Amino acid sequence: MTLNNSGGFRSRSKKNPEQQGNRQQTSGASGNRGGNRTSSQSHQQGQGRRTRSASDVYSRAGVDPARAAALHVLQAVRSDDAYANLVLPGLLRERKIAGRDAAFATEITYGTLRNLRIVDAVIDAASTRELSSIAPQLLDILRLGTYQLLFTRVEAHAAVDQSVRAVEAIGQERAKGFVNGILRTVSRTKPETWLTRLTPADELSALAFKHSHPDWIARSFAEVVGMEELGAALEADSERPIVHLVARPGEISAEELALISGGSEAQFSPYGVYLEAGDPGKLEPVREGLAAVQDEGSQLIARALTQVELNGEDQGRWLDLCAGPGGKSALIGALARIDGAHVDAVEIAPHRAKLVSQAVQGLPVTVHVADGRDPDLQPGYDRILVDAPCSGLGALRRRPEARWRKQESDLEDLSHLQFELLESATKLVRPGGAIVYSTCSPDLRETRAIVTRAKEELGMVELDAHPLAGGMVNVGTEQSVQMWPHRHGTDAMFFAVLRKPE
Repeated sequence: MTLNNSGGFRSRSKKNPEQQGNRQQTSGASGNRGGNRTSSQSHQQGQGRRTRSASDVYSRAGVDPARAAALHVLQAVRSDDAYANLVLPGLLRERKIAGRDAAFATEITYGTLRNLRIVDAVIDAASTRELSSIAPQLLDILRLGTYQLLFTRVEAHAAVDQSVRAVEAIGQERAKGFVNGILRTVSRTKPETWLTRLTPADELSALAFKHSHPDWIARSFAEVVGMEELGAALEADSERPIVHLVARPGEISAEELALISGGSEAQFSPYGVYLEAGDPGKLEPVREGLAAVQDEGSQLIARALTQVELNGEDQGRWLDLCAGPGGKSALIGALARIDGAHVDAVEIAPHRAKLVSQAVQGLPVTVHVADGRDPDLQPGYDRILVDAPCSGLGALRRRPEARWRKQESDLEDLSHLQFELLESATKLVRPGGAIVYSTCSPDLRETRAIVTRAKEELGMVELDAHPLAGGMVNVGTEQSVQMWPHRHGTDAMFFAVLRKPE
């Protein structure tokens, strides 16, 4: 067994060097913000519905509901390019899986997807066959069983028995012995021994393997936080984040939202509330549009646009140049209503523009379906947000399969798009006006490199963004702000503030 330098498993036959196991390649990146710009939530849920019978097949063969649901989701992620965090909650509700069973299904589904690098390496070491030669459904079953043996307290006999039942369910009678043999081999060696035996010698690769990330993502993080903090940054991607709520300014305060929801007021955003448990969709303020789910980092970026000091009077012309799906537009729009300003929100994808329109209903926001690189708008804006499509490396904790879909080669096209959008913003902002450039990625190619180009090639002046970070500390040594899950509890978001010279 060898581990390639992108972190994935490379089979001995080297037939599939760019993927780990049967992992799907990501779709086009040029319009992909955080891995979600090309697919709406309804599209992903539709994909889950097309494989809805999968859990029935497993259940009829005696696989318990939690494992049947987990296998259903693994299949949807693999075959339909679905997102687990969109498919699983709906499936649990539909199947009326609740309590401990729901918690177990969530743990083994997300855990398997997060730890694919380790799981696949162990399966390969225990198998006489190449991963690439194992039928996809069998590999789903092996991965789920191996995860239970390595990372949970599930009894070995239960994990093996349920896996063999799942093999029988898909009509692969001949493979029952094969799957049983691999999982028995896995169970006979302690998890710590497997990890010690399979961990690469190189320090960075060892940390990437331990925390089940591709090497290239670990290297990207290390360039920002350094090797001494890399382990903590990678580990945070495997911790499930608590829900962050945003109270819509002018409608409800964070204090009121916290009292109603049973949450606590956020540390950095004056509109934020932390919700440790519960379904936010059931909260009355959320149902009535007075509040929404939004990462605290996103709240700070939207607020920063409205707070940055301008040269000259603010005429109330604000622009969100990459608005979908509309969370930041809604918060900016609520603040614009208080300040007597108006927001133009640009989104290239019609279905995402519809989401923006729904999010900003009743606010002084006009939605335009247009390309942000050439939106055909009149220049002279006071404030512009460029929340650029990016790799989404800062939100890996929210989508466990995302780390395996990202490709380092995507970054070249993305960085080109990011600079074009920022260049467009510099033409639309008035002299003395400000641009907030943001991404949900800590990768320097998507953050500081773009800002540096804007200063050098477009003549923009960078301002100190630290005072706009809500009191956050340890946000980087540059004038921009880099947030981190392990430091601040937010996604790893970046923002910089640029002013157009007069």
